Amino acid sequence: MMQMLAKAKFSSFGLTVPSDWKQPSGDPAGKQYVDSFPPAERTVPPDVAVPPLFLPASLNKYHVDTQKLLNQKFGAYIDGVCSAICSAWSTWQSSAAMTGIMVNAVTASVGQVIGPPWTPLILASAPMATPMELMYSTTVATAVGMGWLSYTATIKIPGLPFYPAFAAFPGPFAPPMPNIPIPVIALTQVTATVGKGYLKTQMVGMLGQPMAPYHKELFESIAEAFETCFLLWQATTMTTNVLGMGPIPTFVPPFVPVGPVVGGMANMLPGGFV
Repeated sequence: MMQMLAKAKFSSFGLTVPSDWKQPSGDPAGKQYVDSFPPAERTVPPDVAVPPLFLPASLNKYHVDTQKLLNQKFGAYIDGVCSAICSAWSTWQSSAAMTGIMVNAVTASVGQVIGPPWTPLILASAPMATPMELMYSTTVATAVGMGWLSYTATIKIPGLPFYPAFAAFPGPFAPPMPNIPIPVIALTQVTATVGKGYLKTQMVGMLGQPMAPYHKELFESIAEAFETCFLLWQATTMTTNVLGMGPIPTFVPPFVPVGPVVGGMANMLPGGFV
């Protein structure tokens, strides 16, 4: 999904190659240009890639050849770097957990998300076959990794009813019990650092190469595709396996046979975001 979204966004820029090219016209320039190529090279079919990341400035064979080459190279790069991001995301999700959650009666609050950093995970499989790919991939991995780390540091549980049974538990201590699953979007969080605008700005700044070919379009495409996938993930991923426990200080049988958990704690098992 991220690959398709990124390529669709890149295609929307309508980039032509070579850029700013205009066919010579008039005499003698126009005639010389036409006579410079055999009939078979003057008009050839353009690349049929869907979506076309680049458009030929004309149907001249050499322009179309350039279009085909760039479609192939940029298409393969976008597929590779998006695949690397998604692989890192999957690895993080399978091992991420939450700690330091406070439990009082039915309510869970605060907590901290912990998980492996994304940057080395992305770099482990991102395209790096050429110096340009290495430079782009390092920039993307660093920006997305730092953005995700900043985002997850803001995730907290805003006093949600995770444990209905803890309102009146029949015992001196409530044993570990899983929470009622809730979507990630219900948690307190600040998402600015995983937004497309922030990520693109970070990537452009980190790259620091104003003349790098098509870097702004590439970074905007990756950032927008990532944000779209994130918004879907945020709404559909559930927070599960948060095991809560705690004492019931008011439990005094037979006079008070049940009571609420007070000063309890909870921790999410690794892989609880599903």
